Amino acid sequence: MPFAATVLTLYPEMFPGPLAHALAGRALEKGLWTLKARNIRDAATDKHHTVDDTPAGGGVGMVLKPDVLARAIDAASAPDDPRPRLLMSPRGIPLTQQKVRQWAQGPGLLIVCGRFEGVDERVIEARNLLEVSVGDYVLSGGEVAAMCLLDAIVRLIPGVMGKMESADAESFEDGLLEHPHYTRPRQWEGHEIPPVLLSGNHAEIARWRRQKAEALTRARRPDLWKKRPPDA
Repeated sequence: MPFAATVLTLYPEMFPGPLAHALAGRALEKGLWTLKARNIRDAATDKHHTVDDTPAGGGVGMVLKPDVLARAIDAASAPDDPRPRLLMSPRGIPLTQQKVRQWAQGPGLLIVCGRFEGVDERVIEARNLLEVSVGDYVLSGGEVAAMCLLDAIVRLIPGVMGKMESADAESFEDGLLEHPHYTRPRQWEGHEIPPVLLSGNHAEIARWRRQKAEALTRARRPDLWKKRPPDA
């Protein structure tokens, strides 16, 4: 069975969006993965299709109602559906390459795109939603974050990329940022390709790339560098 993604959103017309192009789009056309965008508002029962209400305890903004969202989730996911249920949220666990790989090997995901000030905590707990964040910033809604997550996952589905070895050397795969890349022309605006990359000595090239990756990680992401085991 292909990887099956279901997205619950107030703006289903935003999908597939960028996911209809390039690698993800070609994979979607080939049936290597599927995408369904469902409107949360369809689960509202009043004549105005109300999905939000004022926050308990006061405060600004509105909160997505638990009864409406729960019905939307239940309609999109059978009780025996094995797919994890995610809520895109700035307070969620950070999205990592390790989680991306894990989900890419699974049956798919049900992704809830939050809006307004947030989602009623009760539905998060009752429907076992795992909150996931794509970064330490706030977006207008979860749709762009969901696209980001799905793009990262889809490219790792077997058959999507031509050579899976390409993914093995990318940033975060070994706890390091990726090494610098170069291509022709050999000289450009007074800058040359590092000679070692033209030497044909694969052992030296691998050593150079490793050293550069380590230096970049130490300089730009000391948090990642500190997490690496001493003998790595």
